[in-house]
Amino acid sequence: MAHPNLAGRPGESNHMKLKLDAAGAAVLQEVNGVKMPVYVSDDGKESPFDAAATVASINSRAEQAKRVESEIRELKLKVAQFAGIEDPAAALKALELAKTMEHKKLVDAGEVDKVRNEINSAWDVKFKALQKTNEELNETIFSEKIGGAFTRSKAIAEKFAVPADMVQARFGQHFGVDDGKLYATDSAGNKLYSPSKPGVLADFDEAIMLLVDQYPYKDTILKGTGASGGGSQQGGGGGAGGKRTITRAQFDALGVVEKATAAKEAAIID
Repeated sequence: MAHPNLAGRPGESNHMKLKLDAAGAAVLQEVNGVKMPVYVSDDGKESPFDAAATVASINSRAEQAKRVESEIRELKLKVAQFAGIEDPAAALKALELAKTMEHKKLVDAGEVDKVRNEINSAWDVKFKALQKTNEELNETIFSEKIGGAFTRSKAIAEKFAVPADMVQARFGQHFGVDDGKLYATDSAGNKLYSPSKPGVLADFDEAIMLLVDQYPYKDTILKGTGASGGGSQQGGGGGAGGKRTITRAQFDALGVVEKATAAKEAAIID
């Protein structure tokens, strides 16, 4: 029973099949107290399908489309008011001339320019001050939003062998804030979407696990994976004092955070 594009970003080909048990019944998985049918993608990954969240997402997109259509109609009505104006630049010039003529005390054009420049300069100073304040405020909000997400993450606390600040040092650049909402991107800059809620951006814990799953040295920063798995970076099973071993070349290829972890947990061999 094929169900196309249940997960992933729009445009990706990712056909999903409903997982059935031996009796032919749909296999269910409980997520946050809700039982969801499980689908299997072409690459064998299994994901629960949140039908309620999908319907809500579709309804939200439909409402957004209606709002955009309404805004387009309003813009067309506004544009219609300027029908017949062939040269907008000339029209603006005429309006500016009319304003100058209304100020009878400023007959001399040079005086008009002087006053205009003084006003523009004053507003330019105020604007730059407000811009600087706004940038500082945005930086504060960004730092709290991103840093707080790493600090409060349940996934990092339970599944990572390194502290949250080290995880942030490695993966922090993948996260951003848009309109007050946190989002994550992959190495190509594409936003990451929830594996279980199609069309919905991945929450922080989902995103961090998607990112670390693609990280070639994930075994050095996750708990309980240092000595097993096809993607393990160790050079051998045993080392000095029972530690796992990695080669000097593998150690040199690690980042600063991973080197710190490997230096404590692994024996380095040439």
